[in-house]
Amino acid sequence: MALGFVISRLLGLLRSVVIADAFGTDPELSAYWVAFRLPDLVFQLLAGATLSAAFIPTFSRVVLRHGESEGWRLASSVLNLVAIATVVATGVAFIAAPWLVPLLAPGLGEATGREAELQDLAVELTRLMLISPLFFGISGMLMGILNARQHFTAPAFAPVVYNLGIIFGAVFLAEPYGIHGLAWGVVVGSLGHLLVQVPALSSVGMRWRPSLELNSEAVRDVLRLMGPRVVGLAAAQVNLLVIVFFASFVSDEAISAVNYAFLMMMLPVGVIGMAISTAMFPTLAAQAAAHESGPLRASVSNALRVILFLSIPASVLLAVLARPAIQILLERGAFDARSTDMVVDALTFYAIGIAAQASVEILSRGFYALSDTRTPVTIAVIAMALNIAFAALLVQPFGIGGLAAAASLSALIEFALLVRLLDVCLGGLDRIPLRRSAGSTVIASIVMGQVAVIARLLLGATGLDASSLLGAFLILGIAGGLGAIAFLAVSATLNRDDYDLVWGRFRH
Repeated sequence: MALGFVISRLLGLLRSVVIADAFGTDPELSAYWVAFRLPDLVFQLLAGATLSAAFIPTFSRVVLRHGESEGWRLASSVLNLVAIATVVATGVAFIAAPWLVPLLAPGLGEATGREAELQDLAVELTRLMLISPLFFGISGMLMGILNARQHFTAPAFAPVVYNLGIIFGAVFLAEPYGIHGLAWGVVVGSLGHLLVQVPALSSVGMRWRPSLELNSEAVRDVLRLMGPRVVGLAAAQVNLLVIVFFASFVSDEAISAVNYAFLMMMLPVGVIGMAISTAMFPTLAAQAAAHESGPLRASVSNALRVILFLSIPASVLLAVLARPAIQILLERGAFDARSTDMVVDALTFYAIGIAAQASVEILSRGFYALSDTRTPVTIAVIAMALNIAFAALLVQPFGIGGLAAAASLSALIEFALLVRLLDVCLGGLDRIPLRRSAGSTVIASIVMGQVAVIARLLLGATGLDASSLLGAFLILGIAGGLGAIAFLAVSATLNRDDYDLVWGRFRH
């Protein structure tokens, strides 16, 4: 699972590289980012809602109590319902696009006097990319089915194929078809996301039936659990829409810049938080279904320790070395030094919330395993409201940096609330080991950051040209490498348990 996430996120970086090379922070690319939001919303609110929170715990319980035949009956019914709902929602969104899209980024095109042109382009791209939820609706459910059967390979590599599709669009279709070629890449990638999972269904014994079973108790349980989760996912999508909305009033280029920074921030969140949490969730669901409260509490606590051990140093290192990282990855072609400045401004503040964003993944799944979707959804809505308030307060004085800071602040508050409530719900997490681990990781990360900053200053004092590609590469490699060594050295002394656990997994 982690390998699949690593490859997917690396390809996500490559995707950003080729998009930056072709379009930089061009206003037409901002229209693409705006258009991307509505198709993604359709998928997330339907297939995404059943993928983990609703389907997997119910499926695990049905198989445990009634056998595999009833489990596959449930899987078929939910899959069919999601497919029908996705088709209907996509059709409604296609018709309503001319009214909905301008609401997402009302400032798009105002700064350059191209408001009508860019808004029309965003509507065209939205309608084109609305093909993708038709594939994602089915493939999202297939991921849930395969994960519930402890099969992780195909679902882990489906995003790899998706990113390859977008890269194909940026490299081969962008020149002849412009920004429309990039949108077609999204469609091709979503089809690949579906097709790569289909062969794996036979290996887990999937037996599809053309039925809906609306009167089934299990199907009703999925729909009941799905309701609050839809609200939670809507809150997450609103957070993304808030960024686009406020960034559209900063400048047309700001929308692209903040999206680049967001994708960079999601690399460690995906590789660490999402990978570990996705792999752990079927186990958590099975432990909850069997009423094994002790093992469930230990599983959540240990997973959270590992996530914090990896994500806190990632957060510090990315904040300290944001500029050379962006220079190496993105600054070429149409992406110039001005574009780098904007992305670094946002990424530095996004990095502050990486550990919280990654930890929320496992904390939320702790509640979902207990069939409690209301608590994490309530916290997500609170965090969404705070994000909107923070963004409105910070966007004018700090620009896109303020938007990123708002996202990080709300994520930190969401993390703190989830930890406290899950601790109560599970009858106490393993508090002493967790606090000792987190405290040691923070100390090691502070030392790492200091070493990286000192190394960067010393390299600058030697006359190294930090604005060149070679200079940025040397700064990133030397400062980042020395910082990582310092982190491991301190962790080996202060946090030996987590150090041995994580390093042992890498060795094997």
